[in-house]
Amino acid sequence: MDQKVKQYNKYDFIANDPICIPHQFKQQQDIEIAGLFAALFSWGNRATIINKSNELLDRMDRSPYEFCMHHGPKDLKKIIGFKHRTFNDTDALYFIEFFKQHFSKHQSLENAFFKNQVSGQKINSVQAALVHFQSYFMSLEDAPRRTQKHVSSPVSGSTCKRLNMYLRWMIRKDHQGVDFGIWNAIKPAALIIPIDVHVARVSRIMGILKRPQTDWQAALELTDYCRTLDSKDPVKYDFALFSLGVIEKYI
Repeated sequence: MDQKVKQYNKYDFIANDPICIPHQFKQQQDIEIAGLFAALFSWGNRATIINKSNELLDRMDRSPYEFCMHHGPKDLKKIIGFKHRTFNDTDALYFIEFFKQHFSKHQSLENAFFKNQVSGQKINSVQAALVHFQSYFMSLEDAPRRTQKHVSSPVSGSTCKRLNMYLRWMIRKDHQGVDFGIWNAIKPAALIIPIDVHVARVSRIMGILKRPQTDWQAALELTDYCRTLDSKDPVKYDFALFSLGVIEKYI
């Protein structure tokens, strides 16, 4: 596992992974917005994920924060017709409105996950942050019900793979230049492994995941095991497990 982390947790990994999308930007808000779109688009072929993320950013004039905060009706027409799998222009337009509302009051999306918008209290765990984020995200007036499926929650038993990956990008302190580590609300030790069918399959073959269902409890079980290998940075093993499953087709 440690050998595979060293092999894949390096700058060369970025080019063919969806994390290349936020790496196109320097401003923190651009990184956060572009990163969330890229993470939420991350199911299926990685080349398609990257292409569709770039397509949406092109429609946003390659300035996602500026677009969200200062768009007009003519600008929003550029979004019409966008589609990636089950994510369509209705979803994209709601995300843009959410970003506008949030960033009008906060400097970072970190607050959307790790600060209760009603009580002002800090949120100290990933599980609580994901539950809060879905509720907060869907709180705008006339929020499309269909859009909620793109922002998963542990309450439903979901692995929350894409959001856990996004949190890895934003929180994990990576000296190799892959993850950004620009959020500080929780430590990397508290992050949860982004588990999908590939990671789950490899983990079961290796005997480090016993749970038969691929759900939130499986994500916790796998993370607990990874903490026995590195208690301070358990999610670094995402590089090993994902790469074994997707790149090396480990059987």
